[in-house]
Amino acid sequence: MAEEDANLELSELDNPEATEGNAEKSQEDGEAPPPQQGPPVPDEFTSVQDLEAVYDIPVQVSAVLGKSSMQVSQILKLGRGDIVELDRKVGEAIDIYVNNRLVARGEVVVVEDRLGITMTEIIKEDRG
Repeated sequence: MAEEDANLELSELDNPEATEGNAEKSQEDGEAPPPQQGPPVPDEFTSVQDLEAVYDIPVQVSAVLGKSSMQVSQILKLGRGDIVELDRKVGEAIDIYVNNRLVARGEVVVVEDRLGITMTEIIKEDRG
C-alpha cells in the first residue's frame, strides 16, 4: 500500500462522514465495505472464559462511612465511649473503594447479625 493511500485511510478514520460515503459507494458497486481499522472496540458481552483468568486475584474492598481530621494530641485524648464526628450525615451514601480506588457509593445494611453494604451508584472514572 502506498504512503498516500495510508494517509487517505487515516484521514477517513478521523472523518466518519467520509468513511460512511465510501461504504455506501462500495455497497452500490456490489462490493463489500472495507473492514474497520483502528483499535478493537471492547465487546460488552465478554464471555465467562475471558474473565476466568482474573477470578482468583484478591482485592481489598473498603466501605468508608465518613472522614474526620484531628490533631495527634486530640487522638491521644480519645477514650472509650468518646465520639468522633464524621463529615457525613445520617442516611448519606457511603464511599466504596476497591484497592483504594473509589468505584461505587452505597448504603449500610444489616444481614442477620452482620453489617453489609449495598451499592446504589457505580462510579465510572475516565482513564484518558
